[in-house]
Amino acid sequence: MTTSAASPTPSPPRPAAAGFDDTWVVVPLFCEATVIAGVVQGLREQFAHVVCVDDGSTDASADEAERAGAVVVRHAVNLGQGAALQTGIAYALRDPRTRSVVTFDADGQHRVEDAAAMVRRLEDEDLDVVFGSRFLDRRTELDRLKKVVLRAAVVYTNRTTGLRLTDAHNGLRVFSRRGAQTLRIRHNRMAHASEIVHQVGRSDLRWAEQPVHVLYTDYSRSKGQSVLNSINILVETLLG
Repeated sequence: MTTSAASPTPSPPRPAAAGFDDTWVVVPLFCEATVIAGVVQGLREQFAHVVCVDDGSTDASADEAERAGAVVVRHAVNLGQGAALQTGIAYALRDPRTRSVVTFDADGQHRVEDAAAMVRRLEDEDLDVVFGSRFLDRRTELDRLKKVVLRAAVVYTNRTTGLRLTDAHNGLRVFSRRGAQTLRIRHNRMAHASEIVHQVGRSDLRWAEQPVHVLYTDYSRSKGQSVLNSINILVETLLG
């Protein structure tokens, strides 16, 4: 099902093989036609509801996502990942059955099993936010410079938010309905990650970090997971 950002209450997608039926997975999508079908199919093995926000793609990303079983919401022009997340979260919250919302990248670097474990932890510990962290164990392989830049961004974010995170810029997160309703993402570009942390820090939301394994491939690096992209994140964090 394809819809606009102003869609009414979501309709149930085609049944998934198994999994969480009160969770929506929000996938910001921009020019990922070669991999998005596999990402959606993997998610649908565990999660009944996946919404891809096509952020002005110029390829067949939206069609591939829809054929794989996702609901697709379209931005007419590219607005940035922050805007895509806000659109997707707002869409998910229109469903009165939604109890939790997952944010998940479109390029195949996040693992479905990590998302599922984070949702279970959110429910078991009565949390509002679970942040995925690449730095709580040693499974994620990062270039040394990228690691230094990301840790510098974390130090700055922690000092300005009052939170004590190990990884502030990981796109894999889970929110309770209350947590998702609290968010007002106004930074359209990469600074939205710091903005989310700021908003959680100013609230009374209950949060935790969960170790996750992020899979960096040649493809994901070519799509922006480079050292240069990490430096851009740091600059946007400092200027945001």
